[in-house]
Amino acid sequence: MSEPKLSVVTVSWMTGERLMDSVKSVLATLAVDEFVFVSHENPRATVVELRDLAAENPRFKLIETGANLGFAKGCNRGAEAAEGELLLFLNPDAVLVPTAADQLKQSATRLNGQDWIIGGRILNDDGSEQRGARRGELTLRSAAISFLGLERLMPWVGSIHWEDEEVPEDLVEVPTVSGAALMIRRDVFMRHGGFDERYFLHVEDIDLCRSMREAGGSVYFEPRANILHYGGTSETSPLFVETHKAAGLVKYFWKFYPGVMQRFGTALMAIPVFLAIWARVGWHMLKNRIMGLFRREEAREPGKSRAAPSRKSESAAQQDV
Repeated sequence: MSEPKLSVVTVSWMTGERLMDSVKSVLATLAVDEFVFVSHENPRATVVELRDLAAENPRFKLIETGANLGFAKGCNRGAEAAEGELLLFLNPDAVLVPTAADQLKQSATRLNGQDWIIGGRILNDDGSEQRGARRGELTLRSAAISFLGLERLMPWVGSIHWEDEEVPEDLVEVPTVSGAALMIRRDVFMRHGGFDERYFLHVEDIDLCRSMREAGGSVYFEPRANILHYGGTSETSPLFVETHKAAGLVKYFWKFYPGVMQRFGTALMAIPVFLAIWARVGWHMLKNRIMGLFRREEAREPGKSRAAPSRKSESAAQQDV
C-alpha cells in the first residue's frame, strides 16, 4: 500500500515575525508533499517573499484572497485547492518539528478506513505542552468552570484542559484537539462540509471535532507529533482576536444546544463571556505595558537587566478556552 500524500494548509493574516519560521519548517520537511498557503491581506513585503518562494518551490502553492475572509473560510479555500489525500491544518506561527509529519502519516495509515481527526502535541517554546492541545468536551458547564477558574479552587469538578495530565505513549482518543495542528483525510473533510464558515476566528476546530464524533468518527491525540507554537505573534489587536473568540463560543453553544432553556442559558452567558475575555486581554496589555516601563527604566541604569517575558506568558491571552 502506497503512503498517502500530505498537504499542509496554512492560513495567514498579519501573522508577524514567526511566519517565515513556520513556512521554512514546512518546506524543509520532506514528508510534506504539498504546501498550500492562503494569504489574507498580508503586508506587501511578506507577499513578495511568499511569491518568491512559490516561484522557487514546486511543492508551494500560494493562494492570495485579497481580503481577510476569516480562518475557517481560508482553510476551506486551501482544502479545495489541495491535492493530497491527507490535510494538515497548521497555524502560521507554528513550526513543524522534523519528525512530526512522518509520525502523523504513520498514524493515519493505522486508522485507514475510519473517519478521524488527529491532533498533534502543541508545545510552548520552553517545551511545555500548550493549553488547548487536548481537552475535554466543551459544554456550558465546562466553559463556566474554565472561565471562573473553578478547577483551581475545586479540583474535584474536573478541568476541560488536559495539558497537565500524563503524556500518553501512543495515539489516544480524546474529545477535542487544537486546530493549530489538525490532520484529517481530505475526502472526509469535504464530506463534512469543511470548517463551519460562520466562525470567523477560533472555535471552528472545536466545532469540527464535535461534529466528527457526533457523525460516528473519532478524534485522536498524537503525542509523538510535536509542533512548536509560538502564539501571540500577530500584528493585529489582541482585542480583535479575542472578540471573535467570544463570538465563536456563543455561536458554538447556540448551534449545539438548541433547546429553549439551553439557548436562554447561552444568551445569559454571552455578556459575561465577552466581559471575561476583554478583561483578560486588558489585564495582559496592562501588565505588558508596566513591564515595558520597568525595562526602559532599568535600561537607563548600567549593570541591570531584566529577562524578557516568555512566549508562554505573552500568548496566554490568546490561547483557546
